[in-house]
Amino acid sequence: MIFRPDRAFGPLLAAALALAGCAEAEPESGPTPIAGSAPFVALVEEAQVAADAGELAEAGRLLDEARALEPDNPALWTAIARLRFRGGEQIAALDAAERALESDPAYGPALLMRAQLVRDAHGLSAARRWYDAALAAEPGNAELALDRAATLGESGDYSAMLDALETIAEGTEQEPRAHLLRAVLAARAGENVLARSLLARSGLAQEGLPAAVLLDALIDLAQGNSDSAAVTLDNLARRQPGNVRIADLHARALWLGRRDRELVDIHEARARRKDASSYLLVTVGRALERLGQRAEAAPFLERGLAGPNGEITSLAGNDSLPGPTARVRGLIEAGGAAAARAEADALRARFAASSDIAALAGDVALAAGDAEEALALYRDAARVRRPWPLAKKAIAAYRLLGDEEAADTLLARHVAGEPNNAEALAMLARRSVAREDWLRAKLLLDRAIALGAGSDPALLRMRAESARALGENGEAERLAARAQALAPRGFVPD
Repeated sequence: MIFRPDRAFGPLLAAALALAGCAEAEPESGPTPIAGSAPFVALVEEAQVAADAGELAEAGRLLDEARALEPDNPALWTAIARLRFRGGEQIAALDAAERALESDPAYGPALLMRAQLVRDAHGLSAARRWYDAALAAEPGNAELALDRAATLGESGDYSAMLDALETIAEGTEQEPRAHLLRAVLAARAGENVLARSLLARSGLAQEGLPAAVLLDALIDLAQGNSDSAAVTLDNLARRQPGNVRIADLHARALWLGRRDRELVDIHEARARRKDASSYLLVTVGRALERLGQRAEAAPFLERGLAGPNGEITSLAGNDSLPGPTARVRGLIEAGGAAAARAEADALRARFAASSDIAALAGDVALAAGDAEEALALYRDAARVRRPWPLAKKAIAAYRLLGDEEAADTLLARHVAGEPNNAEALAMLARRSVAREDWLRAKLLLDRAIALGAGSDPALLRMRAESARALGENGEAERLAARAQALAPRGFVPD
């Protein structure tokens, strides 16, 4: 899809704001007191202190001692799940969380962790029943109520989100994050003054919480303070060098401030990569145009305005990625399939319980043309987390195998779980148009356009075709004219 720097920015804004709903790096179990013998409780609490200090091996040793005392205690297995997740063993964390629920199906902390894992793997809608079960088990758990509120907001149920936030009392440890979530909701509604006030009340931007700092920059952008936003986003990008959304937002701030030379100097190299977003390509191209460099602008604009070509590319290797990941992706990009597979196999042997390594190995298999092995690895990774890039590659693998039904089912499931993903909505709409399911295509495209994808000529042409098939001729003509006005032309110098 295409997002013009001077117009549609909804999908990037909505996705960036969604980050504000997640202030923790890994699932938490909440403040529930640990039940058990005094020696057992002491060991589990000492393990938590060690884990918080980064001493994961010591935390594991303490939990092994606790396991010898009470092997079926759900608090033990929840603590093990949290430790394994923190150590990058996400698949083992899922198994431990399930073991906790086998010991006590109504154990609140394990239900909360399961809800968080289901949200990551299967989407927001699938997680709601787990959150409801956790809240029924522990109705007074403010941490649980806060996480549930964030999930409701991300799924678009803002009324239920506000109701959930009302259950969090003032003066509690969770109050600042509750104000942050209210600020997110206000910003999404365009109430930027209110959003700024709520953000200030939270105090989290001043503390440097990335989600709050990001929201601060987004409010600056909405209020026309592009230079202030650029400074904030530049600092945040240095803290999170692999975060593509923050980098694209920084480009947005520079564009709005007409700082075109700085924009090109910083972001042109990233725009030349195969995995550059359409938004970044168009932004860099428009900046070059404003600098009078139309010949240099043309390749970026043509790539960006052409939209996706259906090719699935693995992320290119770059310095912002962890060392092993960067090496493997660099080998893939350089065409070293055999070396990349050997490296991925070695990583899988060392980190068999890591969903991230499973996904990386799947990328290697897909790049080598082994779609069946790629799918098996992606399934392992998706047990814990199924972000859109992973789902998109799994969909491509199914299509390579000729299993269109499975590909379409996974795509529809992802849209249901992530209803604010404009790219996924547009992809599903294309499938609906191909099947001449015009009403479904209309509904999907209207949502994608409402999310900010209305500057994509191809998408508007699809919407016009749907309107024409449904007998809405006036609407079809209006949409076709709009698509024609936005179609790329005139990028080659006179």
